[in-house]
Amino acid sequence: MKAEDLIRACKQNDRKAQRVFFERHVNIMLAICIRYVKKFEDAEDVMLTGFQKFFDKINTFEFRGNGSEKAFLKKIMVNECLMLLRQQKHFLYQNEMLDNIIDAEATSLDKLAADDIFNYIVQLPAGYRTVFNLYVLENMSHKEIAIELNISEGTSKSQLNKARKALQQMIEKDSIINL
Repeated sequence: MKAEDLIRACKQNDRKAQRVFFERHVNIMLAICIRYVKKFEDAEDVMLTGFQKFFDKINTFEFRGNGSEKAFLKKIMVNECLMLLRQQKHFLYQNEMLDNIIDAEATSLDKLAADDIFNYIVQLPAGYRTVFNLYVLENMSHKEIAIELNISEGTSKSQLNKARKALQQMIEKDSIINL
């Protein structure tokens, strides 16, 4: 079934269509939730809540071509993850000035497989991980991150810098161990 037809059926509250939609997107949405929420059980809960919100809001969704439903669903998932993190009060940011930002040029990350990078990212503290995910993976600006997380742009930059340094240290440490 084409995506547009599937969305149309979901809007008509067709349970079979909703199940097909869920099965098509469950793995990628769970992976997105795990990027933000460290515990697998919490990520599953957030994902299920996200799907429920998607189906609740589906009548406001306007299909704009293949992939538009995935983008809409992904936005819901990220927002649900952020709400959970806020509730758990994992955002312990320090107000410090940004010393320097690591250049975007080739770093140790360029040499790693996606699975390896993911394993390092989930080890980051929640604040670092969240800012890193929003900036690097969701392509949000520091201004957007600051608004979304209710922090200053400087704090967003600082958290990103610290996340990059921590990732680099983890990678270098593992490289030395694996020699």
